Amino acid sequence: MTEVNNKQVILRNCITAFPKDTDLYVSSSSVSTKFKLPTDTATATATATATATSNSKVLAVIVKNLYLSCDPYQRLYMKKIAGLSTYTPGSPIFGYGVAEVLHSQHPDFKAGDLVWGTTNWEQFSLLTTPKNLIKIQHTETDVPLSYYAGILGITGLTSYVGIYEVCSPKEGEHIFISAAAGAVGQIVGQLAKLLGCYVDLLKNKLGFDEAFKEENDLDLALKRYFPEGIDIYFDNVGGKMLDAVLLNMRVHGRIAGCGMISQYNLAQPEGVTNLMHLLVKRVSYHGFTVRDYYHVYPNLLPNDLSLCMYQFICTCVKKQIPHSCPQMINVTQGNHGRNYFKDQPDFKKHF
Repeated sequence: MTEVNNKQVILRNCITAFPKDTDLYVSSSSVSTKFKLPTDTATATATATATATSNSKVLAVIVKNLYLSCDPYQRLYMKKIAGLSTYTPGSPIFGYGVAEVLHSQHPDFKAGDLVWGTTNWEQFSLLTTPKNLIKIQHTETDVPLSYYAGILGITGLTSYVGIYEVCSPKEGEHIFISAAAGAVGQIVGQLAKLLGCYVDLLKNKLGFDEAFKEENDLDLALKRYFPEGIDIYFDNVGGKMLDAVLLNMRVHGRIAGCGMISQYNLAQPEGVTNLMHLLVKRVSYHGFTVRDYYHVYPNLLPNDLSLCMYQFICTCVKKQIPHSCPQMINVTQGNHGRNYFKDQPDFKKHF
């Protein structure tokens, strides 16, 4: 069969605060699985995912999306932010996922390859920038393919980069991780424990040293759990939490700026008032984006494959692409671990 239904999640309006049900909608249309691949960007119009930008050669691929990762940062991409390639109203939203290559003009990919990387929230995508895809090499292992939408994909790479490339922890150092129950936070903590560090948050299942969920006085809570101060802060939250951490950092401490989830839904972001502690304690703050570190991906596999074997991963699997905006919004509001959508299994019969 060459004609299939292609369900897409499309942005209707850019947002200024928390997204509403009406800001996203789901559209379905019939498309051919035998798309004519474009030879240049001016003719790359098989789906709404391709944009005419120049007359240069396009090494495009067509993929069937198998898993789509649902992440809090996607709410940020629903806004208009200068310098950030945000979502375009009227087009499918994008994110990280796992896919199977159906057709390819790119020499690094062929039909049947499994890949993870940036794709669109739809069942079939024409991708004109396959440089953002990484081929899955370890198909012979017993590790579920869905893990490449998480610990063996962007989540694991983000965690690895934050710990090894940005923080460089030493044995015995004290690490505080905000949003430690989340997809990135739980992996960061486990990697730090493997390095012999003292890690705060999530004691029971993940074996961290201490944990707290909600505190009225964040500064007092941090002093209770870190009486000697914090060497490394892995920041997923920003805002008031970052402000309190600055008061408790040790001299020459390091902060990895990974996310600021507390700010994503605010029309007016909160200010940070304790920045003077960066100076007097000679603390380094390093904001990073994982897109700058794709080249280190081979280094993380031995670590993350080991974690997979111990099954220290929390996941929440939704069985299909969401039917409506509330389904997507709900899974970005504080679930533990990794959230992703799985394409319906009967699509496999079309190929």
